[in-house]
Amino acid sequence: MMNAVCFQSIDNPTPTIISVPIPSPKPKEVVVKITAASINHRDEWIRKGQYARMQWPVFPGSDGAGIVTSVGEEVDPAVVGNSVIIDPTLVWGDNPLAQSENFSVLGMPTHGTFAEYVAVPSTHIHELPSHLTFEQAACLPIAGATVYRSLFTQATATKQSTVFITGIGGGVALTALQFLVALGATVFVSSSSQEKLQKAIELGASGGVLYTEKDWHKKVLSMSGGIDVVIDGAGGDAFNSLITITKPGGTIVSYGATNGEVSNFSLPKLFWKQIRLQGTTMSTNEEFANMVSFVREHRIVPVIHSVFPFNNVEEAFAEFQSGAHFGKVVLSIS
Repeated sequence: MMNAVCFQSIDNPTPTIISVPIPSPKPKEVVVKITAASINHRDEWIRKGQYARMQWPVFPGSDGAGIVTSVGEEVDPAVVGNSVIIDPTLVWGDNPLAQSENFSVLGMPTHGTFAEYVAVPSTHIHELPSHLTFEQAACLPIAGATVYRSLFTQATATKQSTVFITGIGGGVALTALQFLVALGATVFVSSSSQEKLQKAIELGASGGVLYTEKDWHKKVLSMSGGIDVVIDGAGGDAFNSLITITKPGGTIVSYGATNGEVSNFSLPKLFWKQIRLQGTTMSTNEEFANMVSFVREHRIVPVIHSVFPFNNVEEAFAEFQSGAHFGKVVLSIS
């Protein structure tokens, strides 16, 4: 038997730890003993029942790293004992431009990484970069996959690019900053916290603005001279200001909408400036492998805000929900 976090129902969304059987690997699968996992907005949305195709009870968790303990048929037994990071993108499909209708992400409906063991396809494990701890590696899957596809597939960012990242402090935004600094690009960021802006500058951002201030976009234009690439996970009415700061021919990549829909969308400005508006979700398996190689090559270390023991999962979710974190909230499981 093993311990796993469970959301029992939409009427009982408190994360509770229950005892369930350890999974057995099916053909072409491996079982990973999870050492560390990290919380994403996706887990919070699932907890609230705000996700497509919900199935209760739910064993959440998409980010995880650990050690392979067993393998199914058609898997090389030599991988047993390997330290790995898990690619949570399941059934992307054959079209690299967009995921298939069967696409899903580990952690719902498939049981996720907030457990002592998890079974995953053998093609979805990657060697842990040697410069990372399990806790650091567990911060990468969702954020790293989203950022790599956003920057290098959807926006084709280069070291000559000037990039604006909204909402610095969250996992995706911070990972984007770290990837771009490693690339040599010029990066500006936004936040509602002056402290978070200062920490971002210490990590390599060239400047930042408080999006709570009126006409913050004018300050961005003054600092940057215009933005080539925007990486946005917020949406909401501030999205129109992103169009304003983007240079003619620039690209806005949207990976989320935590602030909701955009009202009074500035369509004329979008087409007159010939701006490319690009949506993105997760990554292909090839992009995930390339992301891990990029992290290894540049020795990128994800930013961790706090680490909680597995038994303190409710406290970890409360920390995440507060929005005060700068970096990832991690569960130490083994």
